[in-house]
Amino acid sequence: MYTSTSRRYDLDWLRVIAIIGVLFYHVSMIFAMEENWHIKNKDQSYLFLEFNFWLSRFRMPLLFFISGVGVWYALKRRSGGQFMKERALRLLLPLVAGMLLIVPPQVYIERLSQGQPYPSYFDFYPSIFEFRPYPEGNTSWHHLWFILYLFIYAAAGLPLFLWLKRAGSITQRLRWFAKGANILWLIVPTILLYTWLRPGNPQTNDLLHDYAFLPYWFTFFIVGYIVAVTPGLWDSIERNRRLFLAAAFISLIVLNYLRWNGREPWDVLGDDWQDHPVSRLYYALYPIVGWSWVLTALGYGKRYLNRPHPALEYANRGIYPFYILHQTVIVIIGYYVIATNDGILEKYLFISFVSLVLSVLVYHVFIRPFAVMRFIFGVKEDKKEQQKNRKLNETAEHETIAAI
Repeated sequence: MYTSTSRRYDLDWLRVIAIIGVLFYHVSMIFAMEENWHIKNKDQSYLFLEFNFWLSRFRMPLLFFISGVGVWYALKRRSGGQFMKERALRLLLPLVAGMLLIVPPQVYIERLSQGQPYPSYFDFYPSIFEFRPYPEGNTSWHHLWFILYLFIYAAAGLPLFLWLKRAGSITQRLRWFAKGANILWLIVPTILLYTWLRPGNPQTNDLLHDYAFLPYWFTFFIVGYIVAVTPGLWDSIERNRRLFLAAAFISLIVLNYLRWNGREPWDVLGDDWQDHPVSRLYYALYPIVGWSWVLTALGYGKRYLNRPHPALEYANRGIYPFYILHQTVIVIIGYYVIATNDGILEKYLFISFVSLVLSVLVYHVFIRPFAVMRFIFGVKEDKKEQQKNRKLNETAEHETIAAI
């Protein structure tokens, strides 16, 4: 039986799997039809578009949910001030380092692919300090938006999290959600919020204009914390896993039926489709699909993945810098690979394999052995170092989950 103090190896596994899935998603972006990305192959595929459509329904929601769970562990022995100081070090420092060191090569490669005449990377690099936001300028956080959003969510949700931490009577009342399939009521706010905000508001990842997705993902973060703090909810997720799996398949089939047969609102309702009630019902399918797959992964993960493994300990420490590094490696490798005459599948497999290996090697050779690099990239210290540092030892359980 799970207790609030036990290690959740299934969440570690799911987080590692989800972030590796992000790598395959980003490689697919090079080849996916109808998708804009930093570099694009001349020949593109609708199959990669569909793969990315499915994966994007739940990969980020799952990571935000797990990060919300991690906040519970991080706050167990911290005050609110200590928590936010730790968040700043674990999130904002890697974000700034990434924007200065990791993201600029991506922008440079993209400018080369657009035919912009930079003689060398060293001629390009000073342009990031003009602080003209991408895409018009060269200053960007690119895929590191996820890290910034985690910090924003931690700060915005802190009053609620501290209140729930102190209010034992409230968490006991929340146990109602653990009965039967009552946990499904926790996803209703996500559905209502998405159907209200999504029409006319695409995903931007720029924080200031991300009107629909910034609050949408926040709901997964909050529910993650609520599940962690409420007795019985994990057992409910595991118990209802087959129900969630059935809902995941059915909702995805319905959504794809509408997409593949020209029955989306803008296809059948004319120019006023955004204000039509049917459009709201259509958009409700998106969070339903997302939550169904998230809960399916959590339910089956708790059932079958809640066990340690030596590889998991290594992956747990390295997955955060792996995330920071991976997209730059993909863009650099992909820029040269798409210039070849090989087929789409050969290119995809080659870029995926080489990017995965190189991202791991960069972490293993240039980050893992050096304390300064581990600090900059938000890597938690190993067990021996934790024993030397009492403060880190007190909060070592789910540091990485809370950070990303």
